[in-house]
Amino acid sequence: MAVGGLVMAGTLSLLLAGQGASAAGEARAEAIQGARVGLERMATELRQAGYDPQGAGFAAIEVAEPERIVFLHDLNENGVIDPTRERVTYLLRGTVLRRDAGGGAQPLVEGVQRLRLVYYDHEDRPTMEPAQVASVGITLEVARRAPTPVAPIVMGTRVRLRNERRPPPTPT
Repeated sequence: MAVGGLVMAGTLSLLLAGQGASAAGEARAEAIQGARVGLERMATELRQAGYDPQGAGFAAIEVAEPERIVFLHDLNENGVIDPTRERVTYLLRGTVLRRDAGGGAQPLVEGVQRLRLVYYDHEDRPTMEPAQVASVGITLEVARRAPTPVAPIVMGTRVRLRNERRPPPTPT
């Protein structure tokens, strides 16, 4: 019985270690998936910022903050921005990346440790002036809880706005 008890204890410890590794792997996979989905969604919509087929003259970016961006796009091509669909905000609230398009800030990615937005003008200089933004650097750091510590997933991209208005060239 003593030998059987030792074998059972060894088997149990191996089983618990396997479960811990599985939980850590699952948390890491969820963090990767969340970061990828959030980053792709933001990038896709930001590329459309400033879409203005009627020439109504609205700005692509309304608010350019390190953890919040508000942008406009005329998706139904009527020349008027519908605040319930065509004015989009991405922001970090606590550890949840949220998207608000007029219906309240809906959760997009949970477990976000950091959202960093860096704005660049046409000459690739950092800017915080919404009217000068030509591209946006996005960095997401996502971590999920697991029985053992899991390193956060960091993903980033840089999005060039397709529809922004270029400033007129300066005469030389």
